[in-house]
Amino acid sequence: MSVNDLTKLQKRLGIDFKNEGLLKQAMVHRSYLNEHPDFNVGHNERLEFLGDAVLEIIVTEFLYLNFMTTPEGDLTNWRASLVNAKMLYEVATEIGIESYLYLSKGETKDKDKKSRQFILANAVEALIGAIYLDQGIDTAKLFVLKNVVSKLDDILENQSYLDPKSRFQEKAQEMQGITPNYQIIDEEGPDHAKIFTVGLYLGEKLIITGQGSSKQEAQVDAAAKGLKKMNW
Repeated sequence: MSVNDLTKLQKRLGIDFKNEGLLKQAMVHRSYLNEHPDFNVGHNERLEFLGDAVLEIIVTEFLYLNFMTTPEGDLTNWRASLVNAKMLYEVATEIGIESYLYLSKGETKDKDKKSRQFILANAVEALIGAIYLDQGIDTAKLFVLKNVVSKLDDILENQSYLDPKSRFQEKAQEMQGITPNYQIIDEEGPDHAKIFTVGLYLGEKLIITGQGSSKQEAQVDAAAKGLKKMNW
């Protein structure tokens, strides 16, 4: 990656970083450092940790101030739909950060794997953390409102904020009189970046599998796919 690459990224973001090293670090996946131990910046996991918290408080504040009569439970579901990995992957795709990532040769080849989606989603959180450190909360807020909170209208229109697990369970009990269950089928990756594969079952029958960076996320993914497969 050259300075020009990061300059292009800054133009795309509309942000001129005071410390370009923060932006660079936000793009560095741990796998790259395994192959380049002498690389001059660290990986993005600490920025991701910070960005996750910054993202959540900005989204929470927006929902709190703009939906004064909405119950807490609904606000929680809306927030979850805005800050989950699927949404952040969509944001990453729209702002085009994939070509700026520092990845190992193996990760570079695995472009179509589910793990790439989580890497991109995590990079968005790291980017938010970098913006916060470099530019402050106001610029971070502008970025989040423009790229994340702007998705809220679509979420509400499509009712995609409803919990897929609850919806699948209600439908399964209504249509077949069965309570679904979830079983872990596989775990991949190191402890800090595991990808779980979970099977969704109705009785003994495997309906579909889902993946996620946590067991809960994998279950939600399976339930969402199950709803589509069963035409529920």
